[in-house]
Formats: sequence, C-alpha cells, structure tokens
Amino acid sequence: MIRPSLSCLRRRAVPCHWVLGVALLLAAAAVAAGGLAQVKERGVLRHLGIPYANFVTGAGDGMDVELMRAFAGHLGVRYQYVQSDWAEIIGDLTGRTVKSKGDDFEVVGKVPIRGDVIANGMTVIPWRTKVVSFAEPTFPTQVWLVSRADLPVSPIDPGPILAQDILATKALMPKRTLLGMANTCLDPDLYDIKATGAKVSLFKGTLNELAPAVINGESELTLLDVPDALVALQKWPGEIKVIGPVSERQDMAPAFRPGDNDLRDAFNHFLAQLKASGEFRRIALAYYPFVVDYFPDYLPESPAAIAD
Repeated sequence: MIRPSLSCLRRRAVPCHWVLGVALLLAAAAVAAGGLAQVKERGVLRHLGIPYANFVTGAGDGMDVELMRAFAGHLGVRYQYVQSDWAEIIGDLTGRTVKSKGDDFEVVGKVPIRGDVIANGMTVIPWRTKVVSFAEPTFPTQVWLVSRADLPVSPIDPGPILAQDILATKALMPKRTLLGMANTCLDPDLYDIKATGAKVSLFKGTLNELAPAVINGESELTLLDVPDALVALQKWPGEIKVIGPVSERQDMAPAFRPGDNDLRDAFNHFLAQLKASGEFRRIALAYYPFVVDYFPDYLPESPAAIAD
C-alpha cells in the first residue's frame, strides 16, 4: 500500500492525491514497460513491427516475426505482434516520440509504451543509437540508388573501392528527381544527397511503396535499402534496376529500450544459439534467398551444419 509522506501532509500547496496519482502512474508505466523480469511476469513478449520487405510481411510471417516468435518461446512466454509505423515505432518502444536531426534527435512528444522490442529490419544509424539499445546485427544492408529499368542511366561499373563507387553513383544524380523518406535509413540528409544537385522529394507513403512509385513514374530515382531492393527485384522483375551504392555497408538489428539490457542480452544469447544450430541460416535464406550473392560473408556455415 502506498502511504502519503510527511512532507506531502505538510505541503498544502501540493495535494496528496496528486503525489499518489503520479506514483501510481509511474508504477503502472514500469509494469507496462518491459525488461526481462517484467516480460516474464507479464507472460508475453510484445513485438513491435511494421510490414516491411520480408521482415514483417503483414501476413503473419517474416524473418523478424519468426525470430521473435522463437525468442518468446525461448523465454517461455507468449508472443504478441503489435503493429506500428515508422513515425511512431520508437515512441511505442520508449514512450518518447522523436525526430532525427542529422546524427542527433529531438523529442517531440510523449506516448504510452506499447511493446518490448522493435524488429522489422531497423537499420543501425547514428541518431537511433542514442534513443534505443540495439542487439547484435541480424541482417546486412546498404542504401542503393534505384531507377525504373528504362531510365537512360547506366548502372556504375563496381570497383574495388566502395567510396569511389559511391561517388560514381552520386555523379549520376544531378537534375534527376529522387525520392527519399525522412526519419528512416532512406533519409537523403544522411547521405548529403542534396549536394549532388538531385531534385529531392520526401515520400509520404510507406517504404514498401517506394519501388512502385518509381515504376509508376512518380520519380526518376529512389533510395532503397538492400532487403527492400531484393524483394522489389523479385516482385517486379525487369521493371527496376540498381544504379549503385549510396552508403557504406550497414547493419539491421532488433532494438530494445535503453536500460532493458537484460532483455537485450537474453536475445543476444539466444541469437548466438540459433546461429550455432544452423536455424538462423535457415530462417534468413527462407526470406532472402539471394542475400549471400551480395553479402557472401553474412551466413557462414554453422558448426552444426559442418558436422552434419
């Protein structure tokens, strides 16, 4: 039972029921939040996701859906999917809605916490590392410049130095219309795209709609990350082409609340076991069968597979 303190009784300017109300709200927020102990006490792992590429398909499966289902089973709790969107998902995890400002961020509001982990192909970029705690990487990525197949721009000829490939790609952008998406890994400001002379527009739809927007002629160029580009190349064969890279290699990883280190560490331990057994490789290739063509070091044979 919460009892009013003596200081509360003495200060008539601050009614005791206000203090009690704040204490109860803080207690409720702590229970709603997460952490390994709270997840086990609640008996459910709340997976925050957004239908995106093959991480969360929207049909009840996806690479990250399988990983989080398996993680919930590992913890001995029930799995629950909680759908969000790119503008709200960090707030749904941390209780703070934020907006990127280059490599930093600003808090723009407070919202209720709705989940324990974000897993939908979230790219590890500098400003996000300041607001969430990323687990070990689960997928390699990179940002590519993509166009419709009939655009009279030839893909670059890749060389041994990635930085030179990026410069060659950017040299093809001047005066071309280009779509990006703010507050994501496809934000043109992260890659200094405006300095190229491209005519940049920020897309108002979802990430899954960027490739169709280019195919439909809404823009000559767009930024896509590797997983979305791989899905688009399979879904619309012969309708889009990859011009070249815009970024260095990046990583995607599940994101946990800062302070929920025990839950993050439990996932990292589980992930290491999954990789050692060969199950992680099976899951990844089920949703991205061509990823090793672009990142051959991503899925080395597990000790278990080699032993077999």
